[in-house]
Amino acid sequence: MPQTKQDTGDAGSAGFVSIEHLTKRFDEVAAVDDVSIDIRKGEIFALLGSSGCGKSTLLRMLAGFETATAGNIYLDGAEISKLPPYERTINMMFQSYALFPHLTVFENIAFGLKRDRMPKDQIAERVDAMLNIVQLKPYAKRKPHQLSGGQQQRVALARCLAKSPKLLLLDEPLGALDRKLREQTQFELHNIIKKVGVTCVLVTHDQEEAITMADRIAVMNSGSFLQVGQPHEIYETPNCRFVADFIGNVNLFDGVLVGDEPDHCVVETAEGNFYVGHGITGNLGMDVSVALRPEKIELRREPALERNYNCLAGHIVDSGYFGRFSLYKVALTGGGRLQVAITHGQRHGQLFQVGDEVFASCLPESLVVLTH
Repeated sequence: MPQTKQDTGDAGSAGFVSIEHLTKRFDEVAAVDDVSIDIRKGEIFALLGSSGCGKSTLLRMLAGFETATAGNIYLDGAEISKLPPYERTINMMFQSYALFPHLTVFENIAFGLKRDRMPKDQIAERVDAMLNIVQLKPYAKRKPHQLSGGQQQRVALARCLAKSPKLLLLDEPLGALDRKLREQTQFELHNIIKKVGVTCVLVTHDQEEAITMADRIAVMNSGSFLQVGQPHEIYETPNCRFVADFIGNVNLFDGVLVGDEPDHCVVETAEGNFYVGHGITGNLGMDVSVALRPEKIELRREPALERNYNCLAGHIVDSGYFGRFSLYKVALTGGGRLQVAITHGQRHGQLFQVGDEVFASCLPESLVVLTH
């Protein structure tokens, strides 16, 4: 189904990277299905989705490694979809980093510049600048195996940036790192890209990575964009069940719309009635779902004073302590389950135990109604 080109977020701003009705078919299967998007100059744009959603195929079409079945790609006003990879001012960093093991850090970064026959003094100046940016100047004479995973990742990034590409493509750039190093490197990578000012398209299946690094995110499924927006928009106001469920943890309640005003609506579910802090301009009686994030719920041992809306009764059936927060699973009297995350604002153990009777409440502004 054709998609309307997503807005760049700046009124009247033309896309530095412009994708128009791009499609890639393998036999009869559309890996990328008629997608359109404008990406601003200097923006970090993330393609987020599970395996097989089409994000890597789209990235490979941008790089020139896959030929589009239909559609166009524009970079800085020039149509590039028919150009071979070596004629595009684009560099791509792979998950494996693809560093040359027999070359030093300096030689790895200089490799592309030497192939372009840049004068030696200019190469030395450019590599030195890149080493300063990625903070690896003391490691210039080391081989890749003498570096940590995070340092190797920065060498690979410096090699990509050395040729001053107009567009930088990152394919699961942090996938090879352990969790703690990945969290630290997310910020480093973001800061380096922003310091250089290069436009970047990032492919990842990691929601936290996309939210931390990207200016905007496109959530993909079955070759299409389901929602495009800033990280807080994607997380706080998902536009469908898939996006709500894919980005972080969420509680979903199926119900019926029984009230709808410009500033609020009411949804009746098997677990109780929800008063939601926004309207949807829907038809009364239509099937909808209510999305509620676990961290936006308050657990009490006594019911809230107003129990007609947004107050669910149940008992704790499981719990887990995660340091920063505790996660509770609540069996509701209506038969459903609820996940509740309570942050530890001060030093203490878990507040509730398995078997405790509890009441879960939330504010109207914490709820989002999904119509599909």
